[in-house]
Amino acid sequence: MTAATPQVLEFLQSVHPYDSLPQDELARVAGCFDRNEVPAGTVIYSEGEPVTGVWLVKSGTIEVTDINGALVSILSPRNSFGERGLLREGRAVTTATATTDAVLLCLPGSELRHLIANFPAFERFFTRGTPSGKLGRQNDLATLKVADLMARKPFSATAQTTAQQAAKMMREHRISCVPVVEGEKLVGIVTTRDLSGRVLAEGRATDTPLSEVMTPDPLSLTPQSLGSDILHMMLEHRIGHLPVVRDGKLLGMITQTDLTRFQAISSGQLVRDAAVAETYADLAHVTERIPQLLVQLVGAHNAHDVVTRLITDIADTVTRRLLKLAEEKLGPPPVPYLWAACGSQGRQEQTGVSDQDNCIIIDDAVTPDEMPYFAELARFVCDGLDAAGYFYCPGDMMATNPRWCQPQRAWKRYFQGWIKTPSPEAQMLASVMFDLRPIGGQVSLFRDLQEETLAAASKNSIFVAHMISNSIKHAPPLGLLRGFATIRSGEHKNHVDMKLGGVVPVTDLGRVYALRGRITAANTRARLLMAEEQGIISVSGARDLIEAYDLIADLRLENQASLVRMGRKPDNFLAPSDLSDFERSHLRDAFVVVRTMQSAVGQLAGTLG
Repeated sequence: MTAATPQVLEFLQSVHPYDSLPQDELARVAGCFDRNEVPAGTVIYSEGEPVTGVWLVKSGTIEVTDINGALVSILSPRNSFGERGLLREGRAVTTATATTDAVLLCLPGSELRHLIANFPAFERFFTRGTPSGKLGRQNDLATLKVADLMARKPFSATAQTTAQQAAKMMREHRISCVPVVEGEKLVGIVTTRDLSGRVLAEGRATDTPLSEVMTPDPLSLTPQSLGSDILHMMLEHRIGHLPVVRDGKLLGMITQTDLTRFQAISSGQLVRDAAVAETYADLAHVTERIPQLLVQLVGAHNAHDVVTRLITDIADTVTRRLLKLAEEKLGPPPVPYLWAACGSQGRQEQTGVSDQDNCIIIDDAVTPDEMPYFAELARFVCDGLDAAGYFYCPGDMMATNPRWCQPQRAWKRYFQGWIKTPSPEAQMLASVMFDLRPIGGQVSLFRDLQEETLAAASKNSIFVAHMISNSIKHAPPLGLLRGFATIRSGEHKNHVDMKLGGVVPVTDLGRVYALRGRITAANTRARLLMAEEQGIISVSGARDLIEAYDLIADLRLENQASLVRMGRKPDNFLAPSDLSDFERSHLRDAFVVVRTMQSAVGQLAGTLG
């Protein structure tokens, strides 16, 4: 160990993920760092130069800029930098400059790779968002964590609560057990069987306190226990209720009913149920189970694009079933038509929060007398979607709007007009309609329209420039000094909007890449991958943006699943304070990547316009 190692060791004990290392390994790693004192103005490395290690700020501040000289980040003590270039091609993707006198620690790349390979905390911290870690299965109960199965904090009673009061609580909330607590500490549990066998059967008074009939110190699990632990404990001890505790504090309950409900919910089951539904109410019964499916899919560590695809498949099936029911009611359509979805359904990116965006493209053989049929069909389907929880679009981008229920020739005029005269409204409409995806009907009506539109749009440099300008209006919520620009007031104060500030900017970039490359895919991640294949964006840029998108989209879904587990409706607002230090750090880095890519595409708009 060098003379500086004790000081380095003490410092590393306060820095994540080094603080997670065993003490002997931490001491070894501390001896591997090189200590560097750099004066203000020193360039640590420049974009394109070889990077041989990862840097850690011990004191001072470091400014990171992109290839265009734009500020990416200001780093302070305990922040790392240089890992992106090191772990990619070994060359810097940014420029790092000391803005004050600084003390920097540098860990050789070989040591960082060793830590990533052998310690999960380092893998999560330095490779967060890579596809390699996304191997979850949709419905594997045995490997799910108990924390991912708990729906909400349970109702509880005290030892002084009477048997009658407990029975009323169970009846009112439709539950079969009540945990008994002192403060927040679990001391016992009472079930309906206890009330029957220990109160009624023994002729006890209804005001008997629960302390006399409860099961004291019941078996319990921790949030990190596995689904297999639940099954084994219930089978071995012949019990149907298990409290979930941490340090004696009651956090939740797992019951046999929860397990039955879990096993009964899968995307395949919901698709099957939707496909045979006969009424709006039947379909609503299907979609009301989507939040729990979201919890299961996220809890099983499925990638966000898998989760949203499975959830969107349900919406597609609900839509097609409604089309079938509408045709049974109205009779067969007079001419072929296509029902198409746009928005998140069109991109196959629906989450637990979705409204409806749709339109109808009708064969040009339709006559004016036949148009009312399609208006009625649109009303039937859109009303059914609303009843099923896919609420009416606030912007009226629905087939019930006569503007969006037209013959194919009218749709061609729409796109031709938007491309020829890219007004603000035209840019907005084109952005929405470039995400169209066929759901039901005559698919050829869309293919011809899409091919013609992409060819014309990609050739019009002014339209492309306007689309690019429109795509960078939604900026990631970045603040200075590695903070976030959170919402300042209202219901979501101190939160960031993970949709408008995170997902939408990447979606907009994907749409621009698709336009430039005539990419027919509507899904954002598919667009990014194809843009990389076609060379529209560089390999390193594509990898950075895809990983940033994966991180943002994953955290958005994890936050929605957490809200569902707490018994709340999922939304898109996340409090950075709810994240761990490394999650905040990586989320901000992901936002920085998105902003950097926006800057690059913005420069392209200037050359086109």
